[in-house]
Amino acid sequence: MTQPDEPRFRRLLVTGGAGFIGSCFVRDRLARRDGTQIVVLDKLTYAGNRANLAPAESDPEEAARLRFVVGDIADPQVVAPLVADVDAVVNFAAESHVDRSILEPVDFLRTDVMGVHVLLEACRTEQARARAGERAAAPRMLQVSTDEVYGSVETGESAEQDRLEPRSPYSAAKAAGELLARSYFVTYGLDVVITRGSNTYGPYHHPEKLIPLFITNAIDDQQLPLYGDGMQRRDWLYVADHAGAIGHVLEHGESGEVYNIPAANERANREVVAALLERLGKPWSLVRRVADRPGHDRRYAMDGAKLAALGWKNTMPFEDGLAATVDWFRTNEAWWRPIKSGEWEDYYRRQYAARLADSRDAE
Repeated sequence: MTQPDEPRFRRLLVTGGAGFIGSCFVRDRLARRDGTQIVVLDKLTYAGNRANLAPAESDPEEAARLRFVVGDIADPQVVAPLVADVDAVVNFAAESHVDRSILEPVDFLRTDVMGVHVLLEACRTEQARARAGERAAAPRMLQVSTDEVYGSVETGESAEQDRLEPRSPYSAAKAAGELLARSYFVTYGLDVVITRGSNTYGPYHHPEKLIPLFITNAIDDQQLPLYGDGMQRRDWLYVADHAGAIGHVLEHGESGEVYNIPAANERANREVVAALLERLGKPWSLVRRVADRPGHDRRYAMDGAKLAALGWKNTMPFEDGLAATVDWFRTNEAWWRPIKSGEWEDYYRRQYAARLADSRDAE
């Protein structure tokens, strides 16, 4: 893994910077102590958590280079002045949970499509200012997308030029957002790059997703709702590797290009659950086989040759990353217990109550 000695972009707007991957990017970037200044814009919905930035905000040197703004990327009045003062925009802001997109798809369209449009328009305004000599250069925009835009990949690996076949409201919204971003490169010449990341896991992961949900439920000896036969396959990417790869593409990626960020850690969901239960010393009997979700993709897999040619290599083996994640959740109950209350309890009932009532043993 290589990182530039001197950052190309010293003033960053990180949208969704209080979320899971975004906050990791912010923490890691500030910890490099290279003078980078970061403005975080986050709406602080259920998935945004100011506590995710506590390590940076508790460090005086890092905190001096961090500004936090509560706001919506779909609000031009909030976005425009922030984009005017930065060299690059890294857009992590997104509604990202497939299950929630099935329950409430409209929220995903607002953030993942209209929010992207607002950011692009702000960058286009700054492009005009740069051409008028009012600033040195237009900001670069990096749009963070997902492997789910390829749809279910039965065999082989998806490459960047492959057809997009999203199968959920979430992945369709993400595909729309990145296609919109690329259109601004083609039509207006904006400096845009796009990343598509694999399933990501690690510390500070919101407990609605499989790994943190099952870890936290197992800690409390609660049932673990495993969809279908549990043989859906995912490529598991450690969050620090994902954030680092995004930073690498930001610095070195070619404008207008898309870069897959795979992990080369493909596992069936059942394998992942068995491994985390073993780490926790909890029995498989906690696992319940529940009705699968509609349109559940069977497998994701991406080719990473293009990113490798750019000079990036992941460093965290899956076994080590999962162990570190389990241990983090086990020692940071003060972070996740408040999250699993209030709105969370209502969501959990809507999503799993009927499924668990009709569940059976997961042999």
